Amino acid sequence: MKSGYRVVSGCVWGCLVGFFMGTVRAQDATYFNQSVSASNPLRTEQARELDEYIKALAADRTLLADVFQPDYSSTKSFERSVEGLRQRFSESIGYPPPGARPRQTPTFTQIGTDTVGTYYRAMIPILPGVHSEGIYIVPQSLQKTAPLVISMHGGGGSPEVALFNGGANYHDMVRGAVKRGYCVYAPQHLFRAEGYPRDVRNRMDARLRLVGTSITAVEVAKITYALDVLVKRPEVNAARIGMVGLSYGGYYAQVAPALDRRIKVSVSSCYFGVQEGRYAQEELSVPGDFRFQNRFTLFRDADLVALICPRAHQVQAGARDNASHREMGKQIAPRAASFYQKLGVAERFEHVIFEGGHEFDDASAWRFVQDHL
Repeated sequence: MKSGYRVVSGCVWGCLVGFFMGTVRAQDATYFNQSVSASNPLRTEQARELDEYIKALAADRTLLADVFQPDYSSTKSFERSVEGLRQRFSESIGYPPPGARPRQTPTFTQIGTDTVGTYYRAMIPILPGVHSEGIYIVPQSLQKTAPLVISMHGGGGSPEVALFNGGANYHDMVRGAVKRGYCVYAPQHLFRAEGYPRDVRNRMDARLRLVGTSITAVEVAKITYALDVLVKRPEVNAARIGMVGLSYGGYYAQVAPALDRRIKVSVSSCYFGVQEGRYAQEELSVPGDFRFQNRFTLFRDADLVALICPRAHQVQAGARDNASHREMGKQIAPRAASFYQKLGVAERFEHVIFEGGHEFDDASAWRFVQDHL
């Protein structure tokens, strides 16, 4: 019985399908029809409209004016007037990163000593299961307390590359501070790792964005949360903190002071204006970890300097470096300088083109740091 039922049911279903399909075919001749390709110009127009819309948004400075209305009546008033922009920047990159601060005790393990300083491997818990790791150096010339300088390496590098065997193109970016009597913290940021893909940084950044933060936010925290620990050390003068960095480190020497006002003087080498130049040539040539929300409407490099002002800030570029690391910086430096000029503290901002390539210029950097720290 069951077998017969299935046969009959199948017959009925087939007849019904045939009936309806026949009806549809019979009605086809009465329907309006048009080639799909007829609307191709409309799809092209959609792309053109969005292209122009994006360009207009990037060129529109009214969004920044709505968020940032600088008050130059005093330095204190100016600092208050930038707080809204600072908050928007924090939100844009997902700072501070989610997660409770660990209660584990930081460790400072001595790894060496020389005539300049004593070297420690620092491990500072900052997020659940996450450490700020780097090299901490105390100068041999220390009397009581000393200023602290954060020294930030560039892409593909490490504190060891910036410090040992001559320091490569970092030159004296780490030991130079120690020689001048400053304590130094040189943190490690993620650019490569054994056992992980070559694009581990981009992958980690993409995954962090899916959970509400970014590689920029986490690596800023590896600096600022470490400062919470370092300023409590007996040899550190907590009121005198500076930061220097080359290339990617120059990026962090701009965004970390923008978020942490304890950093009183900063030097950003071979970074300023680079992403603006890339964006002007081809928007999507900007690396993924620099593509945070509103990067080119609210947070262009010159505008981020407003979050540092009136604290001292130097940007430097090599005359023989790739033009992309220098030319756009020349164009936008006057806007950055204007914040300081209007407050009557023009000497606290410098844009230096030095005779060199993609490297840290010790002479101009340490002079500037000594003047303002």
